[in-house]
Amino acid sequence: MKNTFGNSVAVTLFGESHGEYIGATIDGLAPGIEVNHEYISHMLTLRRPAGKISTPRKEKDQYRIVSGLVNGRTTGTPLTVLIPNENVKSGDYVQMQTLARPSHADYTADCKYHGFQDTRGGGHFSGRITAALVAAGAICRYALEQKGICIGTHVKRCAGISDREFTDLASDIKKVNEKIFAVLDEARGKEMQEAILAAASDGDSVGGVLETAVIGMPKGVGEPWFDTVEGLLSHMMFSIPAVKGMEFGAGFAIADMRGSMANDPFRMKEGQVVSGSNNNGGINGGITNGMPVIFRTAIKPTPTIFRQQDTVDFRSMSDAVLLPKGRHDPAIVHRARVVQDAATAIVLCDALALRYGTDWLK
Repeated sequence: MKNTFGNSVAVTLFGESHGEYIGATIDGLAPGIEVNHEYISHMLTLRRPAGKISTPRKEKDQYRIVSGLVNGRTTGTPLTVLIPNENVKSGDYVQMQTLARPSHADYTADCKYHGFQDTRGGGHFSGRITAALVAAGAICRYALEQKGICIGTHVKRCAGISDREFTDLASDIKKVNEKIFAVLDEARGKEMQEAILAAASDGDSVGGVLETAVIGMPKGVGEPWFDTVEGLLSHMMFSIPAVKGMEFGAGFAIADMRGSMANDPFRMKEGQVVSGSNNNGGINGGITNGMPVIFRTAIKPTPTIFRQQDTVDFRSMSDAVLLPKGRHDPAIVHRARVVQDAATAIVLCDALALRYGTDWLK
């Protein structure tokens, strides 16, 4: 299995949804980086379920760092985070050992692992594993913030309801990072939550779009062709369960523009090169140009819903009907927002370490 991302700073994920632990190992962090436990706990809180718009499964996420840390600072050797799974109900998944949940990984996992995969709660394919990603990403994100690089994500759209655009990025990033349901317009956020509850009452689910902004990234980071900043971010984002699309800057709308509108004209401002617009999302030729990095991901509706669905029994090779049990989110877009932040931080730490050396992050 390939569960490691990164070259200079590499993160490996391990564990299953109903196993004893999930966790992450970060290799390549410079020695001397401060690890802020309150910061990590806050990031994990933003990922946890919140009220009726989320799963009833509650986990404390009382993580432990078992290597690579002494006196609150990284040692430079692999740092490992362990998070216990405490609130599991594996019996809910007995009937689904051979029934494929539509749009889930049950069938493809069986094709790959020949029936030896852990089927409880989705096993290694579960969104539960993103808690470990958030913990690892929080360490990277805190290090970036000490270098003046800030990341923020809001729910751009959910159930067809749109949030307002980013305006003052520094202020807006700070604003969304303090919220459980990360929107810029509270009224639209309330509408989104009502739509999530309406879908839940129908035994259904909804999806949405997340928009991420990064400010403070140095110019000149990224490699042409195969390790472009867009390519690295896309690789990582599509590792997050439920991400089905991605766009940068103006995104797919740029295809309908003329070049005169799509181009970002350069000019000088206070001795620095800037662009008058940011349709390219802060990246040219795969390399950061100093403007904010802006991208969006499409998050699909939660695939496990409380409705009867047609499926197959992949052991008997026969048609079947599935009515899932268990605890599931009617929407995951609001919880995925901090996962996207964490994943972004890991990518940027790796790219920056590749450009300037791992000690740059200290």
